[in-house]
Amino acid sequence: MVINTNISALSAANDLNQSNSMLNASLARLSTGSQIVNASDNPAGLAESISLNAQIGQTNAANGVVSNALSFSQTQDGYLQQIGSALDQMATLSIQAEDGTISSTQAADYQSEYSALASYVTSTASEAFNGVSLFAGAGLSVTVDGNGKQFTMTGVNLGAAAYTDATANTVSIATTTGAASALTAVTAAISQLGTDRAAVGANEERLNYTAQQLSVLATNLTAANSAISDVDVATESTNFAKYQILVQSGTAMLAQANQDPQNALKLLENV
Repeated sequence: MVINTNISALSAANDLNQSNSMLNASLARLSTGSQIVNASDNPAGLAESISLNAQIGQTNAANGVVSNALSFSQTQDGYLQQIGSALDQMATLSIQAEDGTISSTQAADYQSEYSALASYVTSTASEAFNGVSLFAGAGLSVTVDGNGKQFTMTGVNLGAAAYTDATANTVSIATTTGAASALTAVTAAISQLGTDRAAVGANEERLNYTAQQLSVLATNLTAANSAISDVDVATESTNFAKYQILVQSGTAMLAQANQDPQNALKLLENV
């Protein structure tokens, strides 16, 4: 039994410090909800988590781009639907104007309506979405994944001859001959519209599939990152309770070990 060096107390203090450190670490994990509070907790896991977080951010960004492109295509299709209705009415007016029994006044009325609808089609060609022309005809590139891969949407050109032939200011259905020519031009425009709407529909379908795939990917990446970085509250709560008991018992043992020199003193008192 010695007085100067209390080995039992030193050992108990060391164990208590370790238990207290584990208790504090467990408390930090529970309070942050993360298994990795400090880089030293899991260096390899931290590196993987950082990579996964970057992929999640890139995937979500790509999904946002795809959503914008989908809105662009849906806006295009909305306009094209209305243009289809206008062309259908223009075709009807052309057929009605071919009737040789109508007066010149009635023919002029048909022409007035035809011109108004043609003007609508022409003006729609200059419409834009967020500052980008909807119907300039150029294909637009869309980022479709977190690595920057791109998909080029098929463009729609309302300035194409098929449309301008039917909407030109020189087109007149005031005569039966002009009405017949106008009907031929409008029929060609309707055919072109069908092709364009099919192209826009294909763009939308492609973007919908991409958006769904990106959403699934983001979910899976998030789940993988969660397995690495998120704390299991049930398990960690059990560990926290264990470390609390170890600290309490370590404190009691240290107090007991500090009593040993007192026992040595008692021996000296009996000398």
